[in-house]
Amino acid sequence: MQKGSEGKAITIYDIAKEAGVSPATVSRVLTKNAKVRPEKREKVEALIAKYNFKPNVLAKGLADTRTKTIGVLAADIRNPYYAALFVACEQAAREAGYTVVLYNSLGKTENEVELLGKLQEQKVDAIIQLGGRVDDLASSIEYVELINDIMSTIPVIVTGKLDGTRCHVVRIDSMKAVELLMEHLLGLGHRRIALVGGRQDVLATFEKSQMYKQILRENQIPYDPGLVLDDGGSYDFETGYRQMNEMLAKRSDMTAVIAVNDFTAMGVMKSLNEHGIRIPQDMSVVSYDNTYMAEMVMPRLTSIDYNYAEYGRKLIDTSIAMIEGRKKDALRMVTPSLVIRESSGPAPVTK
Repeated sequence: MQKGSEGKAITIYDIAKEAGVSPATVSRVLTKNAKVRPEKREKVEALIAKYNFKPNVLAKGLADTRTKTIGVLAADIRNPYYAALFVACEQAAREAGYTVVLYNSLGKTENEVELLGKLQEQKVDAIIQLGGRVDDLASSIEYVELINDIMSTIPVIVTGKLDGTRCHVVRIDSMKAVELLMEHLLGLGHRRIALVGGRQDVLATFEKSQMYKQILRENQIPYDPGLVLDDGGSYDFETGYRQMNEMLAKRSDMTAVIAVNDFTAMGVMKSLNEHGIRIPQDMSVVSYDNTYMAEMVMPRLTSIDYNYAEYGRKLIDTSIAMIEGRKKDALRMVTPSLVIRESSGPAPVTK
């Protein structure tokens, strides 16, 4: 057994400490795993040579340092979209023999950074990030660098994007979701369709607004900026209620509203009810996410469904493939579907 300068037997942990890396990184070097940065590999290999380190059978066992745990970092689990997706991940992980641990960032970047550190400390085998900074239209350089550092030892899978990283991505086909809603409303005779909720610095929201404009052009319908409020709104009930009130105060010619999610749709519907506008006779309301709220509200809400079970399976399947060093498509899309309920109907006939 190798001895250090103090006559102590050298272990994989000593190598890791002196190299400034994790024991898992040393294990990856010992097993010729490609997922080690060149500069870290050189440090570890130099120390292995320095001490003539040869792992015994017990040390070789450390090469498999898996905890069979996958960390999930959600933007805000109070949003039923994230709750449904986390449950789907949990079920898929259990079927695959893994457990999941959940952290909730509450939409705060500083929380995301702190919680990513905690997941590293827990030595999870992979990290799945649902929302948060990975939803940004323009990726933060600092956040990209942080994720790249984490990915030197732990694979990271995201539901948005992080330009400048090699994260694997499993995300919803946002363009298809808009197409389904617009086809539905246009087929019902609607031409003045409003968009409510969301922010244009969020990737999926930006994509949806661009597809909305494209579909209007394809149907020779002039784009009306007054039907799309860009006032730094959010994805909550309050935004839907406020923006719908503001829109109704300025005009009454729209016949349908696309809410950015079911939460926002609830606010839209409250505003319409308070103004004596019937749903769907006077105004159709449709949404994205198809959470439990879509079934609870009256009239029941037409909404885009993401097949959460499939979504969760793809996230977990991709995570396990990365853990095991198997190849997987860098981008996997989730195909949405439209669930039609009573909140959408034919456009009212103008007199």
